[in-house]
This record gives sequence, structure tokens and C-alpha cells, in this order.
Amino acid sequence: MRSVDLKDIYARRRPGRRVHGMAALLLPFTPAGDFAEDAYTACLRATVAAGLTPAVNMDTGYVNLLTADEKRRILKLTRAVLNDVPFVAGVYIEGQDGDIADLYQREIAAVVEHGGTPILFQTSRLHQAPADRIVAVYRQAVAGVETAYAFELGPVFAPNGAIWPLDLVQEIMRIPQIKGMKHSSLDRLPEIERLELRDRVRPEFRIFTGNDLAIDMIEYGSDYLLGLAAFAPAQFAERDRLWAANAPGYFAVADALQHLGNVAFRPPVAAYKHSAAIFLHLLDKIPSDRTHPRSPPRPDWEHDLMRQCAVRLGLLE
Repeated sequence: MRSVDLKDIYARRRPGRRVHGMAALLLPFTPAGDFAEDAYTACLRATVAAGLTPAVNMDTGYVNLLTADEKRRILKLTRAVLNDVPFVAGVYIEGQDGDIADLYQREIAAVVEHGGTPILFQTSRLHQAPADRIVAVYRQAVAGVETAYAFELGPVFAPNGAIWPLDLVQEIMRIPQIKGMKHSSLDRLPEIERLELRDRVRPEFRIFTGNDLAIDMIEYGSDYLLGLAAFAPAQFAERDRLWAANAPGYFAVADALQHLGNVAFRPPVAAYKHSAAIFLHLLDKIPSDRTHPRSPPRPDWEHDLMRQCAVRLGLLE
């Protein structure tokens, strides 16, 4: 990584910029362990009402643990609830056999059929592939759609993820149908590099931060697609409005949300989904704090931590 001048980084801050926010929805469960569809649809509606774009079948929605039928069930439910309201949906092919581009195209077609915009998860089958091979797969995969997003996912979240070399990122940016990329390294500096590259190569390309430990990346030019936003979409939307309005109240809301992110996304990071379930259950948004049975749990005292975070955000007394 090249040397970085902090003055140059801070000069990127743009108070008054309108932020494009997306929330990766948690898939809630009933006390009996079934999908809590009513609660899920209520969370979808609340996300849209707040002004954020819902993202479904993401890591927060256990996409890596769902069957093909379960992923289609979520797409159908989302389409039925949102109708023509835009949403994003994960395209996940890890563990599937066959031509990689064909697998992506099949999953992309299902998302588009249900009215969503696809975002492509990486696959470990391309981890050792040369850059031109990866770019060719992505170019072929999205050839039949108008809009898609790429997802650069750190291995701390999932073993199929990888943080790409910057020259590969540049070639992904040059694919016309790919209008943006989620970057989830949990590291500010690679994201800053991608923002600088975007500004040079394709200014309209969106970088969606996936850094739940640095949600202030919106100040430097990132938009966001965060699992953390599913905890409190209205508060994220309020933070975004305050930033766009140059309002000093931005700091109190942003600091409270970042405190929640620091607690919920501590190691093991993948257990943040249990933190989310506990948080939303405390707020009576979902019927239980159960998670997918194959998802890692938090300790019993997580309830106290999440309650403290909710109190700081003004969501509980």
C-alpha cells in the first residue's frame, strides 16, 4: 500500500453531500426456529420508510446458509412486499458446481425476475485466478443486465471473500453494467484508495462502505451498505440527513451508531447477526433473538450490551 498523507485524506471530507444508504436486512426467526415472515416484512417496510434501500439475501440474511429454495422464498416475499420499490439482493454461488459465469447468470436472472438489483458475492473458486480471468467472468456474468454491483468481502466475514489488488478493482470499475462496489475490508486505507481510484477512473461509480467499524467513511465519499444499518435504519437515515444539512447534531447520532457498531461487530465478527437479533428483539421488532442454527452465537450477557446501546440511541429508556 502506498504512503498516505493524512492531510489529503481529511481534505476529502464533504459536509453537505447527500449519502446513498443501504441496509442489509437480518432474516429473523420465530421462537420455534421458523422464518418470521411478518417481522421480516415489517423490517422491510421500516427500512424503506426511513429512506434506505433494503438489501436482502446478504451475509446479514444468512445467504451462505440458505438453500436455493429459501433464497427464492426471500426474493418472492420481498417482491410481494415492496412491489416496485427498489431493492438489492445477493448473488451467492459458493459451493455450486458448473461454469462460474453461468452460475452467476442464473442467480442474477432470479434476482432481476423478482425486481431486484444483483450484487455479486465473490467465490473461492476464483481466489487463485489471474486478474484477467476474474474480470472476464464478471463481464460475462453481468452482460445481460443494466445494473449490478460487485462485492469485495474480507475473509474475516466469510472464507469465500477476498480483498482484490487495486489494478483488478480498476478493471471491475470499467465494466459498464457494474455501477458500484461494496468494500468490506474493515480497513479505512484500502477504501480510501478505492475512492481515489473511482474519482480518477469513473466518478459516477459508487463505493459502498461495508466497514461497520468506521461508518464515518460517508464523510470521505463512500456511500454504504451495512448490516449495522439493519439494527436502526431510522437512526442511520437521520444521521445521513444531518450530514447533508451540515448540522452539528450529526455527531451525537453518528457517535451513538458507531458505538453500537464497535460492540456488535467485535470478534468473532460473524456473530454480529446474533447481536442484531438480540437488539431487534429488545425493541420488539422481531419475535425472538434466535438466529440461523449454523450461525455463531453471542454470550448470554450480550443482551445487556445491546440494551445499553439502544438506550444511548434513545430507543429504550
